[in-house]
Amino acid sequence: MTKLPVSIILIAKNEEHNLEDCLNSCSFASEIILVDDNSEDKTVEIAKKFGARVFTRALNGDWGSQQTFAIQQATMPWLFLIDADERCSDALCEEIKKAVDSGDKYAYLIRRENRFHHNKATHGVLRADYVSRLLPNDGVTVEGLVHPKIKYSFKERRLHSPLYHYTYTSWDQYYRKLNQYAALAAQKQFDKGLKCNFFFDIILKPFWALFKVYVLNLGFLDGKMGILLSLNHYSYTLQKYVRLYTLHQSGGKL
Repeated sequence: MTKLPVSIILIAKNEEHNLEDCLNSCSFASEIILVDDNSEDKTVEIAKKFGARVFTRALNGDWGSQQTFAIQQATMPWLFLIDADERCSDALCEEIKKAVDSGDKYAYLIRRENRFHHNKATHGVLRADYVSRLLPNDGVTVEGLVHPKIKYSFKERRLHSPLYHYTYTSWDQYYRKLNQYAALAAQKQFDKGLKCNFFFDIILKPFWALFKVYVLNLGFLDGKMGILLSLNHYSYTLQKYVRLYTLHQSGGKL
């Protein structure tokens, strides 16, 4: 495929196990921008092998600021944002080419499908979603610590071929991320001045979260894995509001 006027935007830390497959899957791009959070493995070495422009910058818990910095380094008229644990399908590469070649300036939403290496779950918390990833390089910024939001002024269109997201490789990694996300989400709500009602938020909301992902979002179709993931979503919701409650009561200390 002829190289497209697209800058790959990627932030990473210790992603040597993911990076090569990720970059191989998006070889359509003319430029790779990688902002590295002081990796201690071969992340930078692998990125440079692909001709990436590498910048070293501490994340400091602010994903939005890190991605915005990466975007500011891009020189191509189009941006494609990707994480190291994601892969472009061949069909998606073709759709990206058609979108860029059309010259139409839209923010393209891409269907992201979650995958495990040894298990399968496609509903509930791991149901497919659409994410903004292909955008004109014009005034794009990213805001937020937890689930950052990409800010742009373009109208949106959807591409339909999948971007594969290889989520977790072990339960240790899974629980570390859930713990991190719960802590960041609680702090974000606390900083906004949001209160926590013990009965409604700590007792009832985790049950609603479980019901929503297992029943309404069809997690039950994923069998035993669907049950496990739904119970973990219950635990995440509980942990988030317990943290928020104690932040108000004692600054988060026990």
